[in-house]
Amino acid sequence: METGGIAIDRYKPRGLTRVLRAFGASARGLTGAFREEAAFRQEIAFAALAIPLALWLGHDGVERALLVGPVLLILIVELINSAIEATVDRIGLERHVLAGLAKDIGSAAVLMSFALLAVVWLLVLLGR
Repeated sequence: METGGIAIDRYKPRGLTRVLRAFGASARGLTGAFREEAAFRQEIAFAALAIPLALWLGHDGVERALLVGPVLLILIVELINSAIEATVDRIGLERHVLAGLAKDIGSAAVLMSFALLAVVWLLVLLGR
């Protein structure tokens, strides 16, 4: 079916089918990021060390959550950054100021998530 020049899918899965398809897409995204993105693999290795350390250093559930949260946020932001880079690369490989800016902003977001990690860990661990 077409509406105003935009194709509309007649069947949109609902319920459990939608959840299963979404889970499959997420699994493909994680697998693809791990396979294609060296930075994501490095951050997974960092998380594999930092999360157990956070669980050990945290005195209670709140501290543990505060220490683990920024580590997971780094992975989330890296996934978004990788998606931005893949999209920009798909559009074209020629250099363009806006393409470079998009990639740089995504990289800055990853850097800021590391800054958040440092601030939270310092505040939690030194605030005792």
